[in-house]
Amino acid sequence: MSGFLGLPLAVLTDSYKASHAFLYPEANKKCVAYGEFRRGYNGDTEDTRVLFYGIRYIIEHYIAIKWTLQDVELAEDFYETHNINYTSFPFPKDLFLKFIEENDGYFPIKIEALPEGTSCHAHTPVYQITAEREYAPLATFLETLLTMTWYPTTVATLSRRVRDIIEQAYFDTVDEEDYGSLEGRLYDFGFRGCTSLEQSIIGGSAHLVNFTKSATMSASYYVQYKLNNKKPVGSAIPATEHSVMTAHKSERDAILRTIKLFGSGTYACVLDSFDYANALNNILPSIVTQKLEKGGVMVLRPDSGDPVEVILMALRAADKVFGSYTNKKGYKILRGCSVVQGDAVTFESMKIILNAVKEAGYSVQNLTIGMGSGLLQKVNRDTMSFATKLCHITYADGTQRDVMKTPKTGSNKISLPGEFVVKKNDHGVPIVYPKEVCAENDPDNLLHVVYDHGEVSEWDDFDTIRKRVAKEWPLLPRSYDNISPELKSKISKCIQEIQNSNTQ
Repeated sequence: MSGFLGLPLAVLTDSYKASHAFLYPEANKKCVAYGEFRRGYNGDTEDTRVLFYGIRYIIEHYIAIKWTLQDVELAEDFYETHNINYTSFPFPKDLFLKFIEENDGYFPIKIEALPEGTSCHAHTPVYQITAEREYAPLATFLETLLTMTWYPTTVATLSRRVRDIIEQAYFDTVDEEDYGSLEGRLYDFGFRGCTSLEQSIIGGSAHLVNFTKSATMSASYYVQYKLNNKKPVGSAIPATEHSVMTAHKSERDAILRTIKLFGSGTYACVLDSFDYANALNNILPSIVTQKLEKGGVMVLRPDSGDPVEVILMALRAADKVFGSYTNKKGYKILRGCSVVQGDAVTFESMKIILNAVKEAGYSVQNLTIGMGSGLLQKVNRDTMSFATKLCHITYADGTQRDVMKTPKTGSNKISLPGEFVVKKNDHGVPIVYPKEVCAENDPDNLLHVVYDHGEVSEWDDFDTIRKRVAKEWPLLPRSYDNISPELKSKISKCIQEIQNSNTQ
């Protein structure tokens, strides 16, 4: 059996998908569907940028997998009792058996997708599914799995937008020669907040397209050894936790042991196990000699209280104990010390925190932000409103029909009609065109075949993805009308046809 966690592949979809092969029109020989994000992060209308990432994981682990007769047999046993009152549920057993025999067990569809790390706007098709001949009714059977690209893309987009905020603060308060430290300013603390190990890998790797600091080792290992030819991307530092601090007879003893073991490098100590103010004002001065002897960088970590208040307390205490110098832009840089805040940080609070640091006269280079569940878990499919929808059907007689969804009760859920090509305009912005107005196999089409009846494309390594993000994202306007005039014309025509057919 080839499924996940012992599950047959034929049940890795929503229940109703199994019945759709019978419900599509009988006389059809081609169906096309596509996936899109219908809005920017959290519905932001001023910034509708999307950082597409994560389809490789889904293709490699769930799509490009050979089905077996055992998959169908186990699924059939399940479907026998899955309908209401535990009666038989319809599923396309004959089609499954047919492609197992004819296509060596590989699902008989073609999937085109944007390159991993592509920056685009909402309403850009990020993938397109094509199923033909007798397999046409299976075009949307794998929608459930493919739709899960919403998660890594949403995390990658959130992480990148946080980077934008930090980057602006860097421009204001950090000397140009120190801009390289920006790579480590957002720390992934989200492993323990994930719902599963797999979520930590998928979400954690999405964060790493933008930053290099991560405590989620599952993601760092996956990226390094599975995606990047063993070249490391994610890194972390030794650090105490409250259990370590409280295990010692005093916080001072815990800090001294940390300095003894790791003091020549960069290391972190959490300071709020008992009395945060006392740790800063009394314990910190008492270990200054030992700390300076080792010569490393001590990172102070508050972990409770108002983020702005506790960060400023740490900066001022460290300044008093270890000293600072003023950079070219007029902001203080702590000597051999910095601060990491990993509690109660959100996208919304990021600007407030960084502005407070700046107004206090400190460079934001002194601060690392850690995000946990706020980065990897507090997102959902509605955060950027992802959906997969049928967009084209060709009937057995050769008649072609572009289809779209136009709900009067939900105009924000309109879908696009036809088959698509995505090409950059002269400004580097991906624009959506109807396929028929572009050359066949247009070399500028960003929708590349990533899976075709079992054949899988060559994937870019992770460094290439990071370079693509670094190049494309800053050049992309925050919002843009990315629907071509040709597609707008088709949309108007389809809406008119829908209105006419529903009034007959």
